[in-house]
Amino acid sequence: MTAKIVVVGSFNADLVSYMKRMPRPGETVHGERFATGAGGKGSNQAVAAARLGADVTFIGRVGNDVFAELAYEIWDAEGVKREFVKRDSDVATGVAPILVDSSGENMIVVVLGANRRIQQSDIDAARERIADADMLVVQLEVNLDIVPYALQTAKAYGVATILNPAPAAAISAETIQLADYLTPNEIELETLSSGDVDDVASAARALLTRHDQTAVVTLGAEGARIVTPEDSLTVPTYAVDAVDTTGAGDTFNAALAVGLSEGAALEDAVRFANAAAALCVTKPGAADSAPYRADVDALYLGQ
Repeated sequence: MTAKIVVVGSFNADLVSYMKRMPRPGETVHGERFATGAGGKGSNQAVAAARLGADVTFIGRVGNDVFAELAYEIWDAEGVKREFVKRDSDVATGVAPILVDSSGENMIVVVLGANRRIQQSDIDAARERIADADMLVVQLEVNLDIVPYALQTAKAYGVATILNPAPAAAISAETIQLADYLTPNEIELETLSSGDVDDVASAARALLTRHDQTAVVTLGAEGARIVTPEDSLTVPTYAVDAVDTTGAGDTFNAALAVGLSEGAALEDAVRFANAAAALCVTKPGAADSAPYRADVDALYLGQ
């Protein structure tokens, strides 16, 4: 079956300047190379899910500028449906100017722009598409008041939900309660727990408010920990030569949504997501590094 995924989230144009060293305040230095790329957590997840064979609809906002064309280009190339993306004439498309020096250190400024302007009306316009979906996925790189509204809309139609609480931000217990699957990494888990986390399973379990809720905590090279109100299980990842971890979390969430929507058992869906994330880190870039289904299946089914 083809998984039907709706993603509510962000698009950012990554503007990357490479240089020998970072400038000091007030200093101008010459860069060696410049590159643009498609980024933003929501868009990354939508592209990754589409590459895994899902029928994907993206809900969000971009500006009336050239960076919106970068978004349209990758969505159209990968088959992501964008009829519910609104072009906002009052603000710019989200951008992330990035400085990278010769040692690989970076400095990033994220200007979310149109991503912060998603309205309830944008969600309402896509109600029929949401009702027909297998899974709705949302993150925190948007105006935070739209997150519970999107989740509530999906729950009203009996659609399963994934809340990826990234980037790390404090959100209410009421918002968390609307998520069937909560997918923080360890830093995000600390933020949600309002302090240091000594035990991942205990901290994640403390966030769950329903007996049918599940947390899936991503642990980088260690894999992912599935936590339910009653139990926990670590699912190991795959050994690869990592080049760039950018986008790995987004790819993991996309693959988890696809696996679950296709009817896979939770542990199998997490293993599938681990395989996708492992392949993602073997290539540079955000959306560009998301793997295609045949490659993920080869790693996942081959072990």
